[in-house]
Amino acid sequence: MRYLLPALTTDYGVLYNTDCFDLFKALKSASIDCIFADPPFNLGKDYGNGSVKDDLGRNEYLELCFSWIDQFVRLIKPGGAVFIYILPQWGYHLAGHLEERKMTFRHWIALSMKGTFPRGNKLYPAHYALLYFTKGVPKTFNRLRLPIPKCRHCGKDIKDYGGHRKYLNPAGLNLTDFWDDTAPARHKKFKSRWHVNELKPMIPSRCIEISTNPGEVVLDSFGGGGSTYEAAQRLGRYWIGSEIGDCSIITERLSRNFTGLNGSLPDQLSRVFALPNPTFSIPLIQCPKSPKKSSITEPKNASSDLVLTP
Repeated sequence: MRYLLPALTTDYGVLYNTDCFDLFKALKSASIDCIFADPPFNLGKDYGNGSVKDDLGRNEYLELCFSWIDQFVRLIKPGGAVFIYILPQWGYHLAGHLEERKMTFRHWIALSMKGTFPRGNKLYPAHYALLYFTKGVPKTFNRLRLPIPKCRHCGKDIKDYGGHRKYLNPAGLNLTDFWDDTAPARHKKFKSRWHVNELKPMIPSRCIEISTNPGEVVLDSFGGGGSTYEAAQRLGRYWIGSEIGDCSIITERLSRNFTGLNGSLPDQLSRVFALPNPTFSIPLIQCPKSPKKSSITEPKNASSDLVLTP
């Protein structure tokens, strides 16, 4: 059987350069506390891997989405949370499927979409959808607060709060289900992948803080630029991820933002794997088309290594 070594390990996380379904197969049911997903939107974009299609027929795309959602439902613990960042045109289909799978709707969080343009005879699109579901009653819900908004020019409050400013909590305003400070990073200075928009780590960070406590486990099976892994690492949550494209981008990002990674192994994560082993290798359903040489002890090299066993 062929096994795949991680492309990257840290003291809190492990990343695999493979298809997400390979990773799903390796994990125990009901083992994950929070799942965050920012999947491809089926817009025909090039994510850096020619074998990955982002231009499917409507039904084919939805069937694919339903397949990984079914895995999310299997993997999430009772009371655990699933967040899916998606375009509204797909979001209502995915929300309906989650409800069919007996997941509990919590919120449709609207994230402000900056700098878009009119689309023919449709309304001006102004938000992304962030679906928030739990498996039953949430086991964790941490209430977050945001700083009271101030004018960047004069430094005074933007609103007068109807004369009730003195009654506001000094810790800030309660987080609502409308987030207007989360536009994707579009300038290349702030992006890991120049050719696609990327999430600010603030978005997965809020989701992780809302639904988990330190030491719990977060899964993101669509690694992209690594925003979720950066957020989880910073918040002291264990994390597991996969990315079918180039993982060196994620490795460079984490190496840039954190010191002392050095290929540490997150021993606490062994509890979520169906067949745990000291190297965190996972059995392959299908092999990535172009595996490259790698070392588990050198996180700056993000390619994965194949191991053959009898």
